[in-house]
Amino acid sequence: MKTKLAIFSLLVLTLINSNAFAAPDPNFYIYLCFGQSNMESGSRMEDIDRTPVDERFQVLADFDNTSKGWTKGKWYKADAPITARGRGFNLVDYFGRTMVANLPKNIRIGIVKCSVSGTKMELWDKDEWKNYLDNLPPDGQWKIPAAGIYQPSPYQFLVDQAKIAQKDGVIKGILIHQGESNFEDPDWPKKVKKIYGDLVKDLNLKPEDVSVFAGEVVNADQQGEKAAFNEILKKLPDTLPNSYVISSAGVPCNSDHLHFNSLGNREFGRRYAEKALSVLGYKATEPKEPYVKPAAN
Repeated sequence: MKTKLAIFSLLVLTLINSNAFAAPDPNFYIYLCFGQSNMESGSRMEDIDRTPVDERFQVLADFDNTSKGWTKGKWYKADAPITARGRGFNLVDYFGRTMVANLPKNIRIGIVKCSVSGTKMELWDKDEWKNYLDNLPPDGQWKIPAAGIYQPSPYQFLVDQAKIAQKDGVIKGILIHQGESNFEDPDWPKKVKKIYGDLVKDLNLKPEDVSVFAGEVVNADQQGEKAAFNEILKKLPDTLPNSYVISSAGVPCNSDHLHFNSLGNREFGRRYAEKALSVLGYKATEPKEPYVKPAAN
C-alpha cells in the first residue's frame, strides 16, 4: 500500500513539474484573424518586412511546413510570412509588431489566422458554408479547393486552432478583413454578428471581453474597386456591440485597387493595433522604424 501511495505521489509531482496542469497565461493575448485575400497575403514583402520580430509576437502554425520547421498547432516567432504556406505578408504582421511594441514586456501577442481569397462571409458561417460552396458559379469553382485546405470547414478549423491557443493564452479579440465579395450585401453586419455569436458559444467566451476589429476595403480616396462596401461596414457597431471599424482612408493599394500594397499593409496593421491597444487602455507610439507612414494626400 505504501509503495502504491509513493508511486502515485511521484506521478502527481511529475505531472505538476511537467506543466500538465498549467493554466493559460493571462498575459498571453490571443487574436483570431480571418477573411479573404487582404487577410491572406495581399502584398509583396520588402526588406524592412523581413526584419526579425520581437519574441513576444507569436503565431500558431496553421499547417506543417518542414522548410520552416513548423508543426501545425505549435507556437512560433511570427517572422513574416506568418502562414505556413504563404509567401507575402499582410496587415496582421504590423498589427502584431505594433501591439508588442506598445504593451508591457510581460505581455505576449498570439495570432491564429485563417483566410480564403475571393470568398464571401458565408464561408465562415458554420451553418451556411457548404451551401455557399455547393452553389458557386462555374468561374468560382477554384474557391472550393482554396477553402478545402481548412478541414473539416474553415469555421471549424478556426475554432479547433483557437481551442489549442486557449490552452496557452486568453482570446482578446477578433480581426476581420472581408467584404470585397459582399460589397453589395446590406446583411453583412448581421452575418458577422451570427458568426461572432457562434465563436463566443463554441469557445466559451464572454462577449464583453472579446472585441471585433473589422477593416474597411480599399477606400474611395484610393479609387477602391469595392469602396461602396465601406458604407455597409460602418453599420457593424450598430449591429454588434464591442465591434470597431478600422478606416482605410489614405491607405495605399496595388494597381488593381482591391489589395493594399506593402506600405498600405504596414499602415493598416498599425491602425488595427491602435484601436486594439486603446481598448486595452494603451496608446500606439512605437515602432518608429522600420514603419513608414504614407504621405498625406
